[in-house]
Amino acid sequence: MALLEVKDLSKFFGGLAAVSNVSFEVREGEILGLIGPNGAGKTTLFNMINGFYPPSKGEVFFKGDRISGLKPYQICKRGMGRTFQVVKPLQRMSVLDNVIASAFIRAGSKQAAEVRAREVIDFVGLGDDVHVISKGLPLGKRKKLEIARALATGPELLLLDESFAGLNPAELDESIEIIRKIKAKGVTILIIEHHMKVIMSISDRIVVINYGQKIAEGVPHEIGNNPLVIEAYLGEAHHA
Repeated sequence: MALLEVKDLSKFFGGLAAVSNVSFEVREGEILGLIGPNGAGKTTLFNMINGFYPPSKGEVFFKGDRISGLKPYQICKRGMGRTFQVVKPLQRMSVLDNVIASAFIRAGSKQAAEVRAREVIDFVGLGDDVHVISKGLPLGKRKKLEIARALATGPELLLLDESFAGLNPAELDESIEIIRKIKAKGVTILIIEHHMKVIMSISDRIVVINYGQKIAEGVPHEIGNNPLVIEAYLGEAHHA
């Protein structure tokens, strides 16, 4: 069953097509990887899916309902969480208060929001940092905090935008384990990632876009051997 359907989605900035007629679906319970070279339009696609940009053309359906044109908070309330490529926690607030702020979208009280926040913080491995001011966290922990904030909203679908960027090998392994635990809890995941080893190891299927257009879709081994994907990443000379 398709939890998310993206149909002929396009976004134009002036005369430039950042995304052009992209269609795919995310099935309930899977991890779908979204990859492509820098500037391919991946984050723009995310921004349309969760309401930060209105599509210039096309539609987005979530759980069978059309959500194109809704505000991000309305889409979040329907069960879609999202992280951002550049993490921007509430810098003067503690890890706990950052996550409590996100939990309020579902919690009916401060106490309920705090209970939810502490559960999520422990889940991502930040239990020893609950009272640390987020501005002082190293990048790896800020990335975990970003995931925790998204999880606190209680998503059925989680959009992850380069959650592994800038991490060292040990942090990468920890983050991969967190993503697998999220999936095991029944949360569907759509993830943008540049680490090919990571995306190939965790994705059930992969969609590839280049210059704003979808050029391939399939399981990891199909994508890894696709000539169009190889050319997009490594250039025509390498493909030849």
